[in-house]
Amino acid sequence: MGSSWRCAWTRWSPPSTRSAEVRPGDLAGGGGSAAGPVLTRLSAGAGRIELCAGLVEGGTTPSMGLLQVVKQCVRVPVFVMIRPRGGDFLYSDREVEVMKADIRLAKLHGADGLVFGALTEDGRIDTELCTALLAVCRPLPVTFHRAFDMVHDPLVALETLISLGFERVLTSGCDSSALEGLSLIKRLAEQAKGRIVVVPGGGITERNLQRILEGSTASEFHCSARSARDSGMKFRNPNVAMGASFSAPEYSIKVADVAKVRTLNAIAKNIL
Repeated sequence: MGSSWRCAWTRWSPPSTRSAEVRPGDLAGGGGSAAGPVLTRLSAGAGRIELCAGLVEGGTTPSMGLLQVVKQCVRVPVFVMIRPRGGDFLYSDREVEVMKADIRLAKLHGADGLVFGALTEDGRIDTELCTALLAVCRPLPVTFHRAFDMVHDPLVALETLISLGFERVLTSGCDSSALEGLSLIKRLAEQAKGRIVVVPGGGITERNLQRILEGSTASEFHCSARSARDSGMKFRNPNVAMGASFSAPEYSIKVADVAKVRTLNAIAKNIL
C-alpha cells in the first residue's frame, strides 16, 4: 500500500501546514540515495508532517523505520498516525493494545505528536478509549483524525473532543471533500472559538485551496500534494498485483510533489 506523509500550513509555524503523502521507496524520488535532500525540500513549505502508511485505506500506522528516516531528514514536527487497520473506527481490545504499543514506540522514536480517532458503534466519539489513548500519548499533542467525518452529530462531537483535550481535529466537513463540506467546516471553526483547531482536509488542491481557506476561516489546512511517477521496473508481470482489486496500479507510484508543495505554500502565504 505504501507509506506517506502529509503536511500542514498554519499562521504560527511556517505560514502553512499541509499534507504530502509518500511511499518509503519514493523518498529519494528516484535512485534511492537522495532521501535527505528530497525530504528537506518537501518539508520546507510545510509546518507539520503527518506520517502514515496505507494511503489506499485512508492512512494507517507507519513503520518505525520510516519515522526514524523522516526525523533524520526534516526539521518540522512529525505527527504519527495511530490506526492499526483500514475500515471503521470501532476497535477490539486487541487492536487497542496494538494502538497503545504503537504510541509508545512512536514516542520512543521521536514523534512530535500523534494522530488517532475512535468511535462507538452508534457513531459517537469513544470517550473511554480516547481518554486511555490520550494518557499514553502525554505529553505530546494529539490530533483527532477524519474519523470525525463519520460521527452521528459533528457539533456535539466537537465539544466532546474539546473536553477530552485534543489540540486539533481534521475534517472534510463530514462530506466527500473539504470543498463540499465547507459550510460545516466554517460552522465548526466558529463554534470552536479557539478551543480546538479545526483543520480542513480532504481533496484540497492548488485549484481550490484559496476558496477553502477563505470560506472556512481556517488558520491551518491539510492535504496530499502527490503526483504519479512510473515505476523503474523494466521487467513487468501484468498478470499479478500485490494488492486488492481497488489498489493503485502496480507500476505507478504516488510520490510527494515538491512543486505542488511550493504552489500551495505560496497560496497559503497570501491568505493566512
